[in-house]
Order: sequence, then structure tokens, then C-alpha cells
Amino acid sequence: MTFDTKQTIVAIATPPGMGAIAVIRLSGSSAIEITDKVFSPARQGKRLRNQKAYTIHYGSIMDGDREVDQVLVSLFRAPHSYTGEDVIEISCHGSTVIQQQLLELLVRHGARLAQPGEFTLRAFMNGKIDLSQAEAIADLIASTSETARRVALNQMRGGISNKLTELRNELLRFTALVELELDFSEEDVEFANRHELETLVNNIISEIDKLSASFSQGNAIKTGIPVTIAGKPNVGKSTLLNRLLNEEKAIVSEIAGTTRDAIEDTIHLGGINFRFIDTAGLRQTSDTIESIGIERAFAKIEKARIVLYIADAQNDTPEIVDEVDSFVAKITPSQSLIVLVNKEDQSSQSHVDEILTALASKEFNALAISAKAGHNIEQLQQLLIAIGKADMPENEDVVVTNIRHYNALQSARTSLQQVLNGLHANLSGDLLAIDIHQAIDYLSEITGEISNDEILGFIFSKFCIGK
Repeated sequence: MTFDTKQTIVAIATPPGMGAIAVIRLSGSSAIEITDKVFSPARQGKRLRNQKAYTIHYGSIMDGDREVDQVLVSLFRAPHSYTGEDVIEISCHGSTVIQQQLLELLVRHGARLAQPGEFTLRAFMNGKIDLSQAEAIADLIASTSETARRVALNQMRGGISNKLTELRNELLRFTALVELELDFSEEDVEFANRHELETLVNNIISEIDKLSASFSQGNAIKTGIPVTIAGKPNVGKSTLLNRLLNEEKAIVSEIAGTTRDAIEDTIHLGGINFRFIDTAGLRQTSDTIESIGIERAFAKIEKARIVLYIADAQNDTPEIVDEVDSFVAKITPSQSLIVLVNKEDQSSQSHVDEILTALASKEFNALAISAKAGHNIEQLQQLLIAIGKADMPENEDVVVTNIRHYNALQSARTSLQQVLNGLHANLSGDLLAIDIHQAIDYLSEITGEISNDEILGFIFSKFCIGK
């Protein structure tokens, strides 16, 4: 994808379809001039080219002598606009016919249709934002939970950029000292204290490790905390999924082994997205297809942050405790396990209490429910929210949510580890400088201080047109 930043671009900035109003945005050196050609202000003689920035003007869009629509025109002048260029935003009525006619009219008078993300690309090219902030804008638009919104907004304000700038500046300072030594190589002068450099590199590696560790948290914020529903066949896994989603997502049958592949969907609870995954019933089977489903179930369990293990309340207490004990060996301490004793409405209260007491004695977090009748589903949701909130970052925490950032951080860490290896091997300053420069370059890739057209095209092609 190639971008011509010299032309004035135009696009509909509001969602496609019919609505009360729509916004058409222009950006570029001719934005005001092009709009002036078709805009007739209500107050005669009030041409846009003569008006101050941050003003709104009422009038009509004219195609020759024909009035297309009555509009409001917002005026922004370079460099104090979103893109850093002259920007016009036309608020018109939301008819799709009107939107299309206005768009065609502006193109006819010299504008070019914008490509996806081209307005934000121009903001980046004109130094209004860095690349990580541009990506945060896309995340903010796509956010579907309060936490995702908050994390994207923090990054858009420069959360990760500020942190990376600190690390980069420290490395730049030492690089300058190391390279200064090269100018005085004959005098055998050491400007960069090797012990201080080792301490600095270790500190930066520690910061990179913290940022990298937050990626799983950031990924969960964007895509939803993975919650796997597991258990033997016919214990009510699919019924629970349908109850949580409030729709018939999974097939429910008395026949064991109905679910043979993972079924996923996301719901929003307490400002957090949870991605629920219903899996095949866990049992020994000779059925080839069902066996594949069970293998996939264990793969999903391995990747889950929260595991809901369902047991049947109609079974004997020792059988349930042994069943849960055996399952716990298959998960890790970092995963949260909630044991759900399902079909509690089909068993006596004393038996259910006995099961819960036995599970509590083994320090299992257990809850009796009826997925079919909806008993205690709200309590289950509150347990999930409590675990989810404990995983969420504080307001000012910097969280890595982008795989591109994560990969760049890992590459920077590798280069810094090579710097440490070089220090321990007493390598010369010129060789150390190569690895330090490489680490700086990787950190700079995240904010876009070092970028190429291929990376930019990939990032901005994922934006909506008009942004």
C-alpha cells in the first residue's frame, strides 16, 4: 500500500449506513479551497478561507445551482489539527444518497478518496503522534470493554512511548560515550564506565521483561480473558455456555460426546471481556473423532486463564473429589480453578452440602449451580469478575497489547544480552556499540522513529476509512 501525502484526501468519517447525521472529513493543503468551491455560507461573503480556526459555519453545499444539503462546516488549520494539516469536517444529514453525492462532488473539485488509516498516517508523518499512539487509536476504536478503552487511552497519551523514550535515551547516552572513546583510541581513554553500563543494561532488561510479561495481560484485555469449561460428558458444559451467553450456542443432548470441538464466544461482565470455550467431554474413548476433540480440549485448558471444571451433583462425594483431584494435576498454579457442582436441583441439599464441604477441605474454590435452571449463575459471574479485576492493570500501568511491540521488545532484549556477553568478554567499545545500536533500533521501531513503508502499510491498512 502506497500513500501520497501531497494530495488532499476525503472520506466519510462516520459508520456506513443511514443515520441522523454523517461527517465527511477532508485533510490537506487544498481542503479549505475545495470546500469553498461548493459551500455557500448562510451569511454571504463569509468565505472559509477568511475564517479563523476552530470555528463552525452553517450553510449549504451546492452543486452548481442545485442545493445538495444544508450542513455545518468545522474548520481546523495546520498545524493545530488531528493530521497536522488543514482539515475540514462537514456535518450533513445522514442519508446515504446525500453522503455519496457530497463525496463525489468533493472528489470532482480536486480531492482524492482516502485509503484506510490515511488520516492517522498523516498525523504520524507530521509528528502529531508516534506509531504506537497511532496503533492505540485503532485499539481505542475497536475497544469493547472499559478496561480495553482505558488501556488504549493510556497508550494513546504516550504511556508506552514515554517508557521506551526513557530506556532509549539512557542507551543513547552510553552509546555516545562509547563512540567518543573511538576518537581517542590511541590515548586508550575510557569515557563509558563498563560497570555502570552493565548495571544500566541489566536494569533495562528488567524493564523490558516487565513490559513483555504484561503482553499476556494485554492480549486478554483485547481479546477477552480465556475461560475454559471442562468436565466429563453430560455434566452440563454446553448448557452452562448457553446460559452464560444467553443463547443456544452449543448443542445440548443426552447423548454423551455431542461436543467434539471447542465452541467459543465472548461476553462482557463488569467492564471485562471473557472468552468462554466449551470443550469436549473428558473420558476414555475409542471414537477417533471424539479423541481428537478431547486432545483439543486439553490444549484449550492449557491456554486458559480460568478453568471452570463441572462435576455432576448426582455422583458420590468421594468420586467427585477424586475426579477433581485428578484434573487439578493437569493445570498450572497460575490458572484459577472454579469447581462447579452442577445439577444441584436434581440432588438433595444435604448431599450437595457434603460435596461442597469435601471440596472446601481440599481448598478447592467450589460453587453449586444449576446451569439448566440458572441457579447461582450470578454468583459464578461475580467470581469471574473478581478474578478478572485482579488481573487488570492499575490506571497508570503500561501494558503491552500489540504483538509487534512484544516482538520488538524481545529482539531488543536479545541485543542487550549480547551487550552483557560482550562486557563479560571484555570486547572493545566499537563491538559493544553495534549491539547497543541494534537494541536502540528495535525500541525505535515500536514508536516509529525507525520504520519502513511495508510496516506502515500493514498497520494503517487495518484502520477504518475516514480515520
